[in-house]
Order: sequence, then C-alpha cells, then structure tokens
Amino acid sequence: MSNAVSKPQHIKILAIVVMVFGAIFAVAGTGTWIAVSSNLASEKIVVSEDAAAFAGATVDTPWEAWAQADIINHHALEASGGLTYSELDREDPVRETMMNGSFLRASLFTSVVAFGVALLVFGLGVVFIIVGETLRRVAATVETSAAAPELAKV
Repeated sequence: MSNAVSKPQHIKILAIVVMVFGAIFAVAGTGTWIAVSSNLASEKIVVSEDAAAFAGATVDTPWEAWAQADIINHHALEASGGLTYSELDREDPVRETMMNGSFLRASLFTSVVAFGVALLVFGLGVVFIIVGETLRRVAATVETSAAAPELAKV
C-alpha cells in the first residue's frame, strides 16, 4: 500500500490548503472587480448617446468601457477625416484631439483588462475550491478503504 493511501491525512491537508487558496483567489477577484467598477463609476463617464451599445449608461463595467472606447475612436476618426494620429501633419490642430482620444481609449482598455484579470482570478479561485473539495472526498474514500481492507479487495 502506498504512503498516500496509508496516510489520507496528507490528502486532507492538501485539500484544505487548495480550498483556502481558492477562497483567497475568489475574494481577491471579486474585490478587484468591485474596485475597478467603483473607480470607473467615480469618474462619472457616461457612454455617448451615439454609441453602438449602452448609450447614456455610466461606465462601470467592461462592456460599457469598451463601448465608450469604441465611440471615442469613431469621433476622433471623424474629426480627423479618417486619419490616425501618426498620419496627421505635425502642425495639424486635430492631432491633439487624436492624441487625447488615444489616451482616453488606452485608459478605458486598461480597465477592460483589469476586469478580465479579476474574472480570471475569481475563476481560478472557484476551480481551486472544486479541486480541493474533490481531494477532500478522495481522502475520505481512501480513509474508508483503509479502514475496511476487505472491501478494497472486492
């Protein structure tokens, strides 16, 4: 009989450690999502009325941030006649509009990435909790099998 089978206590300890890390990850992911959302909301950014989606909504989710970044790009390209920042002449006054639009879009996309990381960390936490619970059940099964070796032979 292997050491792991003869000592299911090791598996139980591992299960608890994995579940604790899972809970920490889930809480951290949730906290990050809430922090990013509340910080975005405190900026009082409202999705433009001519946006493809979420018009008039306060930006506090990744979808609203994406929609606002998209419409900022649309407005900036409209102002520049379809030219990007690098395509405009250095003396063109519209170049500053394009630069500001790029900065705003980059900031909004950074929040979208932060939401994604928060969701990833939360998801990993859930997976860790499931794996930990599975390990705990395996340990209980191993313990039962070790207590009744005649059942293990069947």
